[in-house]
Amino acid sequence: MFGITAGTAATVVAGAAPATARQGRRDAEGSWRKLAEGNARFVGGHQRHPHESLRWRESLAGGQHPFAAVLGCADSRVPPELVFDHGLGDLFTVRAAGEVVDEAVLGSVEYAVEHLEVPLVVVLGHANCGAVSAAVDVVRGRGEVTGGISSLVRAIEPAVLGTPADPDDAVFLARCVDNQAKRAVRLLLERSATLRAAVAEHGVRVVAASYELTTGRVTRLT
Repeated sequence: MFGITAGTAATVVAGAAPATARQGRRDAEGSWRKLAEGNARFVGGHQRHPHESLRWRESLAGGQHPFAAVLGCADSRVPPELVFDHGLGDLFTVRAAGEVVDEAVLGSVEYAVEHLEVPLVVVLGHANCGAVSAAVDVVRGRGEVTGGISSLVRAIEPAVLGTPADPDDAVFLARCVDNQAKRAVRLLLERSATLRAAVAEHGVRVVAASYELTTGRVTRLT
């Protein structure tokens, strides 16, 4: 279980490491362990803050070879590199409010899997997500949103509508947050033949997880 509970053209684009410099496709389970261990350090306040030195930074100038990709919320309280206690070049991070999967997000995740050869994609939701909360309010007729936020809320509404009702607002929101992360996993796979092929042919894993703001703990959902 994850968490504490329970080519040449590619070299040019976004700094992919040359094939000769890659460490090879790392296994998904190994990536799980590295994330889990880093999160355990973060939860316990024993962070190592790895891969931040001048020498390490200089070594990355020629390319990158992250061991996992994380699609997370844009919320300032949930930076993946801190949550998992990893550093420069370790994680390919894609962030969008509410983990909404649009074309830019989908293309970014595909790039990480196809060109950087990450074996693991984690969709990381988090407690008290403002984007999901706004969608809950709109669905329940308790609020309105305008401008670009409205398109964001519309993208999250299916996760809210697909969550069983609960009289406790906090419990319902938490379930909606988890459902949105799981739905993002489904959308990534449904919309991307590249990701489906990577899963079927190379053992790539695409999973959902949730972050608790107060404890710092990450829990796997799928």
